[in-house]
Amino acid sequence: MSAESVLHAALVTALRDADALRSALNGVFDGPPVQATPPFAEVQPMLAIDWGMKDRAGRELRPAVIVRDAAETPARLHALADAVVAAVATMPRDPDGWRVASSVFVRSRMLREAPGRWAMAIEFRVRMMEG
Repeated sequence: MSAESVLHAALVTALRDADALRSALNGVFDGPPVQATPPFAEVQPMLAIDWGMKDRAGRELRPAVIVRDAAETPARLHALADAVVAAVATMPRDPDGWRVASSVFVRSRMLREAPGRWAMAIEFRVRMMEG
């Protein structure tokens, strides 16, 4: 399997298994859901960069998780974003034929989509080696 598909599946599993998110979100989706009630999270398609060496394939991946909420203030969204970062840190280091060399939070950005509608994009950098 590709590093991208392995990481995507690991992210979805880590987010769905996180106690702090399971009770707070109405779902974790592989991409933008057709119908969902906020708050929910969606794992976005990721940017993939070659990070291999002569004898092994490698990828630097830039996944993003978007958390969407409907509330008067973004306070709950900040707590959900912190829980996403914590959940990503629990991902396995050896998913399906790949080895995670490093996984770091890069940045987050909050957007106000409409009155009472908030979104937070949380981005990571994950470096993986085949093997």
